[in-house]
Amino acid sequence: MNRPHRIDGNELMLLKNGAAFFPRLCADIDAAQQSIYLETYIFAADQTGNMVAQALQRAAARGLIVRLLLDGFGSAELPVSFVEEMREAGVQVQWFRREIARFSIRRHRLRRMHRKMAVMDGKIAFVGGINIINDIPAELDFDAPRLDYSVRMQGDLAGEVQAVMQRLWEMVSWASFRRRIKNEGWRLHWRKPQDARAKVRLVLRDNVRHRRDIERAYLRALAGAQREIVIANAYFLPGRLFRRALMQAARRGVRVVLLLQGKVEYHLQHYATLALYERLIAAGVEIHEYQPSFLHAKVAVVDGAWATVGSFNIDPFSLLLAREANLVVRDSAFAGALRSDLWNAIERDGRRVELAERGVFTRLLARMSYGLIRFTIGVLGYSRRH
Repeated sequence: MNRPHRIDGNELMLLKNGAAFFPRLCADIDAAQQSIYLETYIFAADQTGNMVAQALQRAAARGLIVRLLLDGFGSAELPVSFVEEMREAGVQVQWFRREIARFSIRRHRLRRMHRKMAVMDGKIAFVGGINIINDIPAELDFDAPRLDYSVRMQGDLAGEVQAVMQRLWEMVSWASFRRRIKNEGWRLHWRKPQDARAKVRLVLRDNVRHRRDIERAYLRALAGAQREIVIANAYFLPGRLFRRALMQAARRGVRVVLLLQGKVEYHLQHYATLALYERLIAAGVEIHEYQPSFLHAKVAVVDGAWATVGSFNIDPFSLLLAREANLVVRDSAFAGALRSDLWNAIERDGRRVELAERGVFTRLLARMSYGLIRFTIGVLGYSRRH
């Protein structure tokens, strides 16, 4: 962990939890010379949020272009004064879909910007699942941090990350009826088509051109698995295609291991996930629940050679609604490092699920929760295959 891996001309560093991520992020912000883009779903006004905000303000004071894009739902609790202080210091702040209609489940209201990315000077970038928030929730009696990962990269891929982030920034600007942002000399507006055989790829999910790109990357990897699949995912409620791919892999002799949420963070999603356990376990899938704290990771390793790290949950909101970003890496050293850390977490901090543990009331609650989520997705008009 934290050891650089040279892959296709890019240097990748796997970072675990905020203890490794936030100091590195702030150091790179302080070292930037031209521009900084940062996107996050949650930006909290806590110790960590203040640390990152101060780094952004220092960069703006040096004359850098500093642009912060916040999701209007995930960061809704961020105080107005906190945002205004950054703006007064020269940080440009925009909101992705700030206005949220209460009690509305209309499709466009649920489309969130769930990405967690940053880029400095188009040369250094971060892609992962870590929000700008304290690693250990202050209001909860946990001794351990959320389990989560991010990847720091240097190389050509960082320029692609900037192109993607700059394009979304301009789209949000236009949608907000602001004047069109001038091109500040960056020739990074349009994303080049990627070679599917590349060892490192940035894979996006949006509601236009990349609706199923991340899901397809997963499904291809699962279909090609020969020995082992290890997935750690915070909110696990896969569609029919994804469930079938996992069960088919297990039935053909692949060891399929899921590390899922052990602590109840959101009751509806938690109990809906329990409704899937019986069929998955019956097909030979191992399920382990993470115990020390919340699991926030969205990562996977296949055959110790294919890995993905990013913001993409395997649930209807990431599969069908949110803007997401994952790295897909084909490299045994990088994938091996992630696999080793996941197995440490499974063996040390996981509890394997046995079907006999579930009581009648829990099974009933699980089925009701799953049915409610499926009904909501049906009302929104999404395909039955999900």
